[in-house]
Amino acid sequence: MNSKKSLLHGIGNQKETRLYYDSWADNYDETLKTWNYRAPQKSVKILKKYTSIKSGLILDLACGTGLFGEEILKYFDSFKIDGSDISSISLKIAHKKNIYRKLFKNNFEDKMYLKINYDIVSLIGAMTYCKKHKKLFNNVSKYLNKGGVFIFTQRTDLWDKLDFNQKLIDISKNYNLIYKSKPIDYLPKNKDFTKNVKIRIVLIQKK
Repeated sequence: MNSKKSLLHGIGNQKETRLYYDSWADNYDETLKTWNYRAPQKSVKILKKYTSIKSGLILDLACGTGLFGEEILKYFDSFKIDGSDISSISLKIAHKKNIYRKLFKNNFEDKMYLKINYDIVSLIGAMTYCKKHKKLFNNVSKYLNKGGVFIFTQRTDLWDKLDFNQKLIDISKNYNLIYKSKPIDYLPKNKDFTKNVKIRIVLIQKK
């Protein structure tokens, strides 16, 4: 598995993405730890600082093996978390951690027909693979309660290439921008990302 190439340049279609993460799932947590991946921890700190939401329901899109779910429950243990991911093997690992109320197999770009709404929706580390941003933001708005928040990360190289500043303006009818971080380290101990590619963490609130 050439994870560095895939992380930098994308993986391909949904099937290729699913197979890729299925093959990586057993070693995913350890690999990210060696690369000093801290986006889940930093995202939780932003939620703590910039929102007043202390309990409720969270939808963790592209939850993978549950790294963000683990982190958020360290600080918000009164939350209930549902997760979705395209990789069934990643979901099995997340299930074993006993942190999610429900888990769904789903590509985060595809609409889920849910019977409840959420107070927080997260997409940590996966915006890289999004091809239809307008559709995603519209779907997330439908998942959120009024006043609920969407927290996500985006790589700085793709932020500029895709003009994410304009995308935030485009969605301002439905969302208020609460916080946009400066570029921060993404995978500082992966040589391909140390200097060239960082991430921003963004927090927006449904109007």
